[in-house]
Amino acid sequence: MKFKTIFTIIIAVFLLSTVDADCQVKINLRNKINREANRRANEKAEKGVKKGFDVLEEGIKEAIEGKDTTVVEQGQAGDQGVAGQNQAAENAAMAGETGATKDELTLNWSKYDFVPGDKIIFEDNLVGEENGEFPSRWDLVRGNTEVAVFGGENVIMMREGAPSIIPYLKNPGQDYLPDVFTVEMDLYHPGDGWFEIYLYDRKNQEDPSSTGWSYLKIEENNYEFGNAKSAHPDKSLERKARWLHVSIAYTSGKLKAYMDETRLINIPHLDFNPTGLTLYTYHAKNDNLFYIKNIRIAEGGVKYYDRFLQDGKIVSNGIRFDVGKATLRPESMGIINEIYTMLSEHTDVNVSIEGHTDSDGDNDMNQKLSEDRAETVMNQLVSMGISANRLTSKGFGETKPINTNETPEGKAENRRVEFVKSN
Repeated sequence: MKFKTIFTIIIAVFLLSTVDADCQVKINLRNKINREANRRANEKAEKGVKKGFDVLEEGIKEAIEGKDTTVVEQGQAGDQGVAGQNQAAENAAMAGETGATKDELTLNWSKYDFVPGDKIIFEDNLVGEENGEFPSRWDLVRGNTEVAVFGGENVIMMREGAPSIIPYLKNPGQDYLPDVFTVEMDLYHPGDGWFEIYLYDRKNQEDPSSTGWSYLKIEENNYEFGNAKSAHPDKSLERKARWLHVSIAYTSGKLKAYMDETRLINIPHLDFNPTGLTLYTYHAKNDNLFYIKNIRIAEGGVKYYDRFLQDGKIVSNGIRFDVGKATLRPESMGIINEIYTMLSEHTDVNVSIEGHTDSDGDNDMNQKLSEDRAETVMNQLVSMGISANRLTSKGFGETKPINTNETPEGKAENRRVEFVKSN
């Protein structure tokens, strides 16, 4: 039995050198594995290959000791089987190509180019909402939707009856989306069914699309918009119940959509003009609940460097932190990458990074929070390669509002980070 197991694994090692016509990347990797003995020039690739062979050697050792023999003999393709060991070798080799782990390969902030709009059109973080009531800043199209507490935070719970809601705005029948806008929200997907974001108000507006496809279809690991469809590179997300961050950027006909820190949809010319917003899911049931929170619609602005030259500063309310903390949220990296690029291209520019809060909470706490958040952003830029002697940080708490603190939109604009030109 053990001899048969070892022979099977040796055959698996031999198969690593065969050609897989399904993917050119795998062909290259297997060639490198096959030529590992005489390809020492590329140090990173060598390390990746060695990691893969370590996995295989461990499998042989376990087989000799009498472990996993049933799995190997049955030829299962799981992580403990021969096929899984082959894949582990290829994944390790691919990681060696970039000097990164597999997890790092599927999450690359430097390629996250989403920058939220800076003029808030609609904001709802559900503060002050009463559990069990309909969310006060929304209107109902159909179905059953209520405020609930999930994970210690207020959320909009989409329950049953094919729930559909729209922002509660004055003159909702008019086009309230500008030529440049962004939409963001956190969505809890239960891992079954899909959620849809329509780019028009389905209660008060006509469908602006001639094709009838005027919405982003969201599953737990992929997006679809008309003929554009793309899956998240992390295969482990399939059928997984989880929170995901949804971002949509529209610029004069061009539409991009992001899942967490990955862009999945990039449409160069949308065939209609977006006019509003509707959130809808046919698949919500009491045993398959969808939740949403932190919804924001914002108008875009001018390019950062042009704004910097014009105003002497960049005002950003799209840099996000955990509630009451100075911990950067991943979706902040689109803006920080833009600031990094600007500072890298214009090495004569020095900036003061200044944090501001809204008026909620204690004054002293807000002051400390604004200082810590500004310092966090500064440290992030330094870690990316910007010289520390070009940056300073300070906080002003709630003392310098730029809008009212009486509305959610005003508070959202007051919670901001400014990059101010300094000597």
